[in-house]
Amino acid sequence: MSNPVVKCKDRRQVNVRRVDECDSLHELFTHCLPAFGGAFLRRVYTILDRAVGAGCPLTLAVSGPVTVSGQHLSWLIPLLETGWVAYLSTTDAVCYHDGHRSLDAYKDGPVHEVPIWTDDAALREEGTIRVTDMAFDEGVLLDQDRFITACLLRPEFQKKMTGTEMRHLLGALYAAQERANGVAEGLLATCHRLAIPVLVGAPADGSVFLNSMKLWAMRQAGMIDSYAFDLDLHGEVFEACAYHRWGLFDNPVHALATLVLGGGVPKNYNLQPEPALGQILGLPNVRGYLFDVQIVTAPVTDGSLSSCPPAEAVTWGKVDKDVYTNTTESMQADYSTVMPFLVKALLDNRSRWARIAAELGEEALFEKHPEARGYLRPKGGYRLFAARGELCARLTAELRKNREWLTETLGYPLAG
Repeated sequence: MSNPVVKCKDRRQVNVRRVDECDSLHELFTHCLPAFGGAFLRRVYTILDRAVGAGCPLTLAVSGPVTVSGQHLSWLIPLLETGWVAYLSTTDAVCYHDGHRSLDAYKDGPVHEVPIWTDDAALREEGTIRVTDMAFDEGVLLDQDRFITACLLRPEFQKKMTGTEMRHLLGALYAAQERANGVAEGLLATCHRLAIPVLVGAPADGSVFLNSMKLWAMRQAGMIDSYAFDLDLHGEVFEACAYHRWGLFDNPVHALATLVLGGGVPKNYNLQPEPALGQILGLPNVRGYLFDVQIVTAPVTDGSLSSCPPAEAVTWGKVDKDVYTNTTESMQADYSTVMPFLVKALLDNRSRWARIAAELGEEALFEKHPEARGYLRPKGGYRLFAARGELCARLTAELRKNREWLTETLGYPLAG
C-alpha cells in the first residue's frame, strides 16, 4: 500500500508569463524567472520590493571598485537619490577613486576600457594602471594624491573627527571641483548633498589615509609645521550604532533593511551595530535587520564573512530570527551584472506609484496600496549625518541607564 502524499500548505505554484506579455521590469522579475539562478534573482527583487514598500530605511554595503568603473553614475547614485537609503558602508578606495573624474587634467574622462586578458607588462611600461577591464594613466593617481593632500591641509580638517565627518567634508570639496570642471556629481558629493553618512570600516586600507600618513610623516620629520587631522574610530563605530538604534526605536517603521553588495569589511561594518548594541553595550530589545539581501561572488563553502548567508547572521543576532526565511536571500553573482536592472525596476515602480498618486491623490492610493507609501518617501532622505549629534546623545543616554550591567563587564580573572 503506497503512502499518502502530504501536501505542504505553503506550496508556491510556478506561474510563468511570456516575456512578450510583460509591460515592465517588475512583471519580468516576478513572472519570468521561475527557477534556478533566475529564481534567486526573482527572490532578491521581491524582497527589495517588499522592503521599500514597507518603508524600511535601507542600509547599503558596497565593496569593489564602483567609482573607478563608473557604476556609481549608472545605478548607485540614482538609488541614493530615492531617499530610501539611510547610510552607506564602503571602502576608502571607493572614496578616493571617486575624485578622478573631476581632476583638472582629466575632466574629459580619466578612465578607459581595456581587455581583461591583456599584456599587463606593456601597460606598466606605458604608465597605465588596470582595474579588471578599467584603466587609467598613473598620472591620475598622482594628481588625486595632490588633491587629497590639499584637502587634508585645509583648516577644517585640523582636528580629530569621525570618518563620516571627514568624508562629508571631502564631499563638499569634490562637489566644488566637479562644478568647476563641469562634470557629473560623484558619490561623495551626492552623499554630502543628501547628508548620507559614509562609513568605512578599514580606513587605513586606502589612499585617502595613505595621503594622511604622508602628512603625518612629514610633520614627524619636521618638514611641515603642523598637521592635526586624526580619525576618531571609536566615535565612528558609536555613530554607526546610533544610526542603527534610530532605525529600530526612533523611526516610525521600527525596522531596518540592508542590501549587501560584495563582502569584506563593508559588509561586516554594516552588520556589526546589532551585536555592538546588544552584546557589547548590553541594551535590551535590540534586533537585527528585518530584510537582508546580499549579492556576492564568494561561495558559501569558503567559510568567509563575504560568503556567509543571512541565515548564518541570524545566529549572531544580526538578522531577525522570526522572519528571515521569508525576508532574506543571498545570491551568488557579480552585482555589476544585475544592479542596473534591479534599481531600474524599483525606480520604475516609484514612477508608476507617483503617476497613480497624481490621478487618485496620495491618501486614496495609500489606502488601497499601502506599499506605495514606502516607495513615495520624500526624496530628500533621512539626512542622518545632519542628525548625528542628537542621535549619538540619545544612545549615550541609553548607556547611562545601563550603567550597572556595563560596570559588571569590566572585570575578568586574568591568568598571571
